[in-house]
Amino acid sequence: MSRRSRRRGGRGEGAKATIDMNSLIDLTFLLLVTFILTIPALEQGISIMLPRAKTDTLPNKNNKANTITVSQTGTFFNNTPITLEALEQELLAKVKDDPDVPVLVRGDERLTYGAIMDVVKLVYKCKVKKMALVTVEK
Repeated sequence: MSRRSRRRGGRGEGAKATIDMNSLIDLTFLLLVTFILTIPALEQGISIMLPRAKTDTLPNKNNKANTITVSQTGTFFNNTPITLEALEQELLAKVKDDPDVPVLVRGDERLTYGAIMDVVKLVYKCKVKKMALVTVEK
């Protein structure tokens, strides 16, 4: 074949378009590392040391349970600081809206037994039917 015919109808001689994937891969890994580091912080909210025990899962509607956290710095309801009096009002309102509202109590293991029991008594006083104490698996 002559050189002239190869240019006109030859295969593989046209312009090739390529996309440089290196910057996209770098961006993907950067986002992946960012999400790996930030997601656990978003889930926990308030840092406490949970006691170790084996527990069952709490059945709840839409996997949206209300969380009461008792830490050394105070009491929190759904990651918002709250007093016990205001907590009682919140729980009564939640129970009035939904009698089967689930409540999870997270207590720091370094606290006294009485501090956690004050909150548990309050939960029972508000007639919450589904309550669980959150622990870490052994």
